[in-house]
Amino acid sequence: MRRREFITLFGGAAAAWPLAARAQQPAMPVIGFLHSVSPDTLAHRLRGFRQGLKEAGFVEGENVAIEQRWAENQMDRLPALAADLVRRRVSVIAAIGPAAAFAAKAANTTIPIVFGVPDDPVRQGLVSNLARPGGNLTGINFFTAELTAKRLGLLRELLPAANRVAVLVNPTSPDAETTLRDVEPAARAMGLQIRVLHASTSREINEAFATFVREQPDALFVAADPFFQTRRVQLVALAARHAVPAAYSTRDYAEASGLMSYGTDVTEAWRQAGVYTGRILKGAKPADLPVVQSSKFELVINAETARMLGISVPDKLLVAADEVIE
Repeated sequence: MRRREFITLFGGAAAAWPLAARAQQPAMPVIGFLHSVSPDTLAHRLRGFRQGLKEAGFVEGENVAIEQRWAENQMDRLPALAADLVRRRVSVIAAIGPAAAFAAKAANTTIPIVFGVPDDPVRQGLVSNLARPGGNLTGINFFTAELTAKRLGLLRELLPAANRVAVLVNPTSPDAETTLRDVEPAARAMGLQIRVLHASTSREINEAFATFVREQPDALFVAADPFFQTRRVQLVALAARHAVPAAYSTRDYAEASGLMSYGTDVTEAWRQAGVYTGRILKGAKPADLPVVQSSKFELVINAETARMLGISVPDKLLVAADEVIE
């Protein structure tokens, strides 16, 4: 073989080595992320999810990719979005919210699913057992629904003279029935009359407040719901405009000038979902990962809003509050 031919052959082989090495590298795992609302109102929650992934050893763009699918408050889109993630053969699906979790479960029985739901997943029918979920699902119970009675009790402590409370629920949410099941007996035990109002669109929220103004109950109890979370600025603004004392489920509302919130630290719960997603990427089986029960809850009172409404917050609540916003 002539020297020039040898150099050409050697150079071609050397150039091919990096290509061959890249071809032998394992493909970057892909997480399918599914939610019923839109991402613009949940950026801080997504940061929590990514933090959990990082703690498990995964950084988006470096050693993992995330395919996000958002239903933009259109629940009927979730089955198709879940099916799309299954067709793409993602490594794991993180489905946050009950509607997303059920859509992911219905779409497949093999791809691991990490859910985040506000109610007992056994009672909801997502898993058969909390300690050993079985099947391809595990996740986080945010305990939002279980805190319904506690939040109503805190509202009563804040407004001891209240007798009638309007309860705002989203009728399209799987959690609406659960909320009413929990709030109705709690209200009876406290001697409260409740008036259920429904809203699943921005326009219906306005209509619900118009009803509130006509009927003039003493306070408003806003159910924990992803849609209401995205409309929290609208809800808080309407409550301020009509001087409505209202209790909400997460601190986001109080930070937006809502009167009071009590519930799970949801960003922390999303972090836990990220950790579990990372563990599954490392080879853990969902059936062997116990459902995590959220244990970090927070009471936030907006003292400035209370003063605007002419409400004197009892010292007992001020002492119990995790944060008082001045």
